[in-house]
Amino acid sequence: MKIRTFMSIAVASAVMMQVSSCKEAQRENPLLQESTLPFGAPDFSKIDSTDYMPAFETAIQQTRDEIKQIVDNPDSATFENTILAYEESGKTLDRVSRVFFALVEADKTPALAEIEKKVQPMLTDLENEISFNKPLFERIKKVYDAQYESLQGEDKKLLEETYKEFVRKGALLPDDKMARMKEINLRISELQTKWGEVLPDATNDAVVWVDKKEDLAGMSEADIAQCAKDAESRGGKAPYAIVIVNTTQQAPLASLDNRELRKKVYESSIHRADGTGKYNTFPLVVEIAKLRAEKAEIMGYPNYAAYSLENTMAKTSVNVRTFLMNLIKAYVPKADAETKAIEDFARKTQGPEFLLQAYDYFYYSAKMKKELLNVSDDEVKPYFNVDSVLLNGVFYAANRVYGLTFKERTDIPTYHPDMKAFEVIDKDGKTKALFYTDYYRRPTKRGGAWMDGFQKQSRQRGTMPIIFNVCNNAKAPEGKPSLITWDEVTTMFHEFGHALHGILSDCQYNRLSGTSVARDFVEMPSQFNESFASIPEIFDHYARHYETGEPMPADLKERMLKSINFQPCYALGENLAATCVDLAWHMLASKDIPTADKAMDFETESLRKVGLLNPFIPIPPRYHTSYFNHVWGGGYAAGYYSYLWTEVLAVNIADVFAKRGALKPETGQEFRDKILSRGNTGDLMQMFTDFTGMAQPDASSLLKARGL
Repeated sequence: MKIRTFMSIAVASAVMMQVSSCKEAQRENPLLQESTLPFGAPDFSKIDSTDYMPAFETAIQQTRDEIKQIVDNPDSATFENTILAYEESGKTLDRVSRVFFALVEADKTPALAEIEKKVQPMLTDLENEISFNKPLFERIKKVYDAQYESLQGEDKKLLEETYKEFVRKGALLPDDKMARMKEINLRISELQTKWGEVLPDATNDAVVWVDKKEDLAGMSEADIAQCAKDAESRGGKAPYAIVIVNTTQQAPLASLDNRELRKKVYESSIHRADGTGKYNTFPLVVEIAKLRAEKAEIMGYPNYAAYSLENTMAKTSVNVRTFLMNLIKAYVPKADAETKAIEDFARKTQGPEFLLQAYDYFYYSAKMKKELLNVSDDEVKPYFNVDSVLLNGVFYAANRVYGLTFKERTDIPTYHPDMKAFEVIDKDGKTKALFYTDYYRRPTKRGGAWMDGFQKQSRQRGTMPIIFNVCNNAKAPEGKPSLITWDEVTTMFHEFGHALHGILSDCQYNRLSGTSVARDFVEMPSQFNESFASIPEIFDHYARHYETGEPMPADLKERMLKSINFQPCYALGENLAATCVDLAWHMLASKDIPTADKAMDFETESLRKVGLLNPFIPIPPRYHTSYFNHVWGGGYAAGYYSYLWTEVLAVNIADVFAKRGALKPETGQEFRDKILSRGNTGDLMQMFTDFTGMAQPDASSLLKARGL
């Protein structure tokens, strides 16, 4: 045997290192390079899960270096060398984060879940470093004090937003409180990462297995086939599976004849994460709530709601609560009457002692609608093919109103085969954006529907928007069309309204562009865009039978459109209840946060206090506390009210469109110029006023629009 000396081992190691380095040189990390694809689209054909961690490590260090350059600049602080330099810092990290977290939400593999656990604390540490970097803030403050009054337009707004962001995060705090804020931020990040792991698992585990086809009586053959497909994709523990989605109520409850199965589905939904099974999110909830309350108290506010709402259109929790209580006052008697009517209808077949339960509401309401209006989901779904709704509805409306056209790009890689990419072309023939759709549910995707982007528009950076919409529609078996409900149709229009807010952005700075607005404004463009779904010209263009291509018959169309606001109290009630639950949690002082075992009692008592816990009105919150992802996993803490608040804005704007001509390009251009293109570059209420001519939103129009 030949003995290798230390030197020979070293030489061999060096050679191996050179070979390894050559291999690395041959394959640069695609996340760290400017994309060579059209529009700067991420190249998913090259990105591997092993690329994310080194990309984050490099991008985080690069961001630290960029911040250090600002701080170490020997020149006096100016708008250019401080505010603009800060605005341009972290571009690589932004690119990496946008791609990574898009997949974490929409296609979360075990590998990505493990990376997320490691990355979130790293990002929180970096955010803390920047937020509490005293020399950096001193430079920002010097610019704010010296130049705020003299700057104009977007420059002034960028300075204002940058300064206020640091102040709201605690830049003016003394050292001891600043240290505690860092700890709180890190712990909340850890808890929300854990929430993001537990809730999808809990929802997937809540699937209801069904052994016999006859137990699914009442469901259409297409829906039964979907249950069989869902069962197969989830391990085949039984021939059929009813998958639980993120909301409290589940679509099959409208058609299942088997009351015991309806009850089982409903209870699987509401108990998915409350500890009655193997999942319990309440310990996460109460700790997040307590930390948020403490954070607000450190900043000098009585509770988190007061802290959070200061930077919104509503401004205070008193304003939000007044808004909600006015709606509740008008809603409750109508909900009483609606519920009694449904129960009386059910008693005609179930007997005089029958008591309507939450899991019965959809079923008998659907039966009643069928009898009174002679319309059902099964009758209309053949006219709502996902592809037609997108191309002939969502895109057609955008073309008629804003002059946009859409060209599918099969040459641009996507992160999943179900995803499609479209080049968005403006009316002047120039490319405006890139838009992706990802409409079908899968076990690796979280529940719900949303919009986000791989890249925001910015004239400063020379970047165009790269936007995507995600939904959770059932995908039909191979060779069959994917047919959806009216609610899912409006969801597609809703999310595309968010997309338009990003696509039509025309702002100088990345920080201010697109949807970078207050929560109680950001939902307005999306809620408004829903209104186009039922405009006759748009509806007739997409509501065509998937086999014949024939438009929906006039009689069915009339009955279907009448049914939109049939028994509208449920939708409003579940939203009001969820909103009040959110607000109740975030109006507590830290010392008053209940323990995990009392969390559900707190929710129940909160609903009782506002008059929404009526045993004769079985309308539960759209999300119970234990699976309220908007609040505990997302950015809607003390902000879920914004869906109702912005619905008022949206209805007011839809009224303006109706008066001026809903599909008139001139009206669309004015809306685009005064609101959609402007991002967060001005006062949001003033933008609303500039377009509508109204000094304040008219809340009374909401109930009218809801059919109440």
